[in-house]
Amino acid sequence: MALRSDPLEVIFDRFLTSRAIFKNRDVLRHDFVPSRLPHREEELSRVAEILAPVLTGTRGSNVLVYGKTGTGKTASVKYVLARLAEKCGSVGSSFKGIYVNCRLAGTEYRVLSKICSMHAVQLPFTGLATAELSNRLIESMKSHGSYSIVVLDEVDALVKGFGDRLLYELTRINELLGAASLTLMGISNDLSFKEYLDPRVLSSLSEEEVVFKPYTAPELRDILAERAKEGFAEGVVSPGAIDLCAALGAAEHGDARRALDLLRVAGEIAERAERKTVDEECVRIAWKKIEEDRLYQVVKSLPLHSRLVLLGTIQTTSKSGKVTSGECYTSYNALCQHAGIEPLTHRRVSTLVNELEEAGILICKIMSQGRYGRTKRISLSAPLSVIEKALSTDSLLQNLI
Repeated sequence: MALRSDPLEVIFDRFLTSRAIFKNRDVLRHDFVPSRLPHREEELSRVAEILAPVLTGTRGSNVLVYGKTGTGKTASVKYVLARLAEKCGSVGSSFKGIYVNCRLAGTEYRVLSKICSMHAVQLPFTGLATAELSNRLIESMKSHGSYSIVVLDEVDALVKGFGDRLLYELTRINELLGAASLTLMGISNDLSFKEYLDPRVLSSLSEEEVVFKPYTAPELRDILAERAKEGFAEGVVSPGAIDLCAALGAAEHGDARRALDLLRVAGEIAERAERKTVDEECVRIAWKKIEEDRLYQVVKSLPLHSRLVLLGTIQTTSKSGKVTSGECYTSYNALCQHAGIEPLTHRRVSTLVNELEEAGILICKIMSQGRYGRTKRISLSAPLSVIEKALSTDSLLQNLI
C-alpha cells in the first residue's frame, strides 16, 4: 500500500478531490468532430453536394480539399461522411467510407493496404508487391459491387515523399471496377500542392475543388465558446481567456487547431495549479509551453544536415550575436569534417537556412556591404536553451555541442 507521504499518491488524491475544471476534455481536442461546425456551412454544403450521388448508387466526382492547417478540413469531411452514412442507412443504400492519414501511414504500401483492409482483402503477414495489392483490391470491389469513398488526408506528404503514381492508379481504378466505384478525396494543407502533380493526375483528382479559408478572430471565438461550454465546468472559463485564445489563433493564419489546443492546455494548467478559473494568465503560460514544445519537436525532427547548419549557426552567433551566410557555412563545414560527414554545397546549405527561417527558428536579413555587395545576416529567433536541448538528443551532435 502506498504511504500517504508518497508524492504520486498526493497528486492523485488532489486530482480526485479538487474542483473539476473539465466536464469533457476530449471536446477540446482538435481531432474531435462536434455535432455542429460553425462558420463552415458553405464548405459543408459543397462537400455534401459532391458526395450526394452515392445515395442513389452512383459515383460522385473526385474532389481535392485544401486550405491551411486548422481551417476545419478534416473535421468537415468526417462530419459529412458521418451524415451521409446516416442518410444512406435510412434510404437503403450504403458505401464504404475509408479515411487514411498519409503522413501517419508513411508509405504508398501502407496507404494501399489500409484501403484493402477496409475492403476485406486478405493480406499475408509477409506483405505483397504494390501491384498485387491493387489487383486484389480491384477483384474484391468487383465481386462485392461496393461503392467506396476514400479520403487521403495530408495527401501532399505522400506525393512529396513517393511521387503521384499511387494517386494516378486510384484515380483510374474506376475503369476496371465494372459495377463498383471509388470516389477519391484528397485533403492537403499545402496550397501549392497541385504543382507537384502530373497534369493527368491533377485533372482526375481535382474534378471538384473545395477551398477552406482561414477563420477570423470572431469566428474562432464562436468555435471556442461552443467547445468551452461542452468541455469545461460551468463558469470556469473567463471571457477574456476565450478572446485571447481566439486572437492568438487568428494570428496563426486562423488556426482553430492551435486555438483549441491553447484553450485545453490553459485548462490543464489551471487544473494543476488548483485554480478556480481559466483566465488570461493561464492562456499566456499555455502559449509559451505550446510554442516551446512545438519548437522542440521541430528541431528534434530536422534532417541531419539541417541540424548541423543550426548548430554551426549557434556556435558562431554565440560570439557575435549575428553571423553571415559565409561564416555559417564555414562553421557547418568544420562540423561535418569533425563528424566525418560529406558536407553539402554552399547553395544547398543556403536553402536549408531558408527552410529554418520558414520554420521560425532563424531570422535572416539581407544587408548591404557597399562596394563589397550584399550578404545575409543570420540570428536565432527561438530560445537557445530549447534548441540546444533538442539538438542534444542526437548522439552524434552531443559530442559537437
